[in-house]
Amino acid sequence: MWSEHRILRTLRVRYAQLPHVLPALLSVIGEEGGDYGEITIVRVDARRVVRDVTVFSDSVEHFRRIVARIEALDDVEILEVRDEVLEMHQGGKIAVRSRYTVDSVRALRRVYTPGVAEVCRLIADEPDLAWRYTAITHLVAIVTDGTAVLGLGDIGPVAGMPVMEGKAALMESLVGLSGMPVLLQTKDPRRIIETVEAIAPTFAAIQLEDISAPRCFEIEEALAERLDRPVMHDDQHGTAVVVLSVLLTAMRRLGRDLGSVRIGQIGLGAAGMAIARLAMKVSGSAVLGADLDRDAVARLERYGGTGSTIPEIMANCDVVVATTGAPGLIAPGMIREGQIVLALSNPVPEIEPDAALEAGAAFAADGKTVNNVLGFPGILRGVVDARAPRITDEMYLAAAHAIADRTPQDKLVPDPLDKELHRAVARAVARTALDQGLARADLTGYFSETAETSSCAP
Repeated sequence: MWSEHRILRTLRVRYAQLPHVLPALLSVIGEEGGDYGEITIVRVDARRVVRDVTVFSDSVEHFRRIVARIEALDDVEILEVRDEVLEMHQGGKIAVRSRYTVDSVRALRRVYTPGVAEVCRLIADEPDLAWRYTAITHLVAIVTDGTAVLGLGDIGPVAGMPVMEGKAALMESLVGLSGMPVLLQTKDPRRIIETVEAIAPTFAAIQLEDISAPRCFEIEEALAERLDRPVMHDDQHGTAVVVLSVLLTAMRRLGRDLGSVRIGQIGLGAAGMAIARLAMKVSGSAVLGADLDRDAVARLERYGGTGSTIPEIMANCDVVVATTGAPGLIAPGMIREGQIVLALSNPVPEIEPDAALEAGAAFAADGKTVNNVLGFPGILRGVVDARAPRITDEMYLAAAHAIADRTPQDKLVPDPLDKELHRAVARAVARTALDQGLARADLTGYFSETAETSSCAP
């Protein structure tokens, strides 16, 4: 099982046109504990071949050892070493561009002055027209203070910017929303709340990202109360929705329902607490929860959960979800026959899925598979299209069911790049907003299977 923390580099190599050379090169990579991915031909002549070979390794030092072995081969020359991940990030992954070409005075007058004044007057007289005549209708703020970035922890908002850009790129490509990263150089919850409240009129929705617990609970709750537009902390609710969808899928395969199984949650930070709360809402039973932080356990108990320990959870629970950030926390010997084990810490899980399955688990997955990208684009698209003022638990449940409904029989999750999946999630969320009386947009025709999911007029 290859973990996300492994580094990826592309080697451009030139070697003699002899049958044994390429197998020898690939063997060296394997002998050194590396792996190779895509191999492409760049050019070929009568005597030599130039290929790009993607190489995975554990660290920079490990990669250097592989390179040294390759350089020692006869008839092989390394022409170039490329880091394609860094190449893709040069200049950033997103940009703000005009939807219209401004290449004439006539266009200038329509896009800007004097034509824009008429639109401003219309919106001043009727503020709801901003949802028809401005980008507010598809703008989403992606707000972070950089205190809980991936598995890297508190690295600051600027270092977290690549993640925010990635979220924005996914929103645009999957559901057509325009995510705008907002980096906050403060960890003070009060200042974060006040700042987001002040800039909120720019956006149709607010997505909080990579804000550490327990501060994230206070920040999200305060903003949801103060603002008239949806606020979602993706690390909490995006994770919870996708985990619930996986559990629904597993239960269907086993012919059971969540109310009939005992669920344990190891790690009660932002994701773990939200997973436990959503699971309790669906199952109607208390979730057993373990965490080193006594306050976190007490918080779970206030929500109706039961404080527990890791040994007790592993020994008694049918479903175990782990979000601790502690690699290898769960040993294979702790797995019980038939358990469902979701070890979700990135970049290295509490137990590798293959190891859990070999130890007897019925289903097992890690954070690379059970990923928020399955949920947040469609959830946000749905609430934005419905112009719902908030996101309810029922909307999150609808999203989880929509994901489970589109999961193939031989998978635990659907294809995250399937745009029909995200449209289905958006429709499920918007339908729930409508049913709950929270939709402020005209959704006539929105739920047709042939209709494009896009922002609706007020």
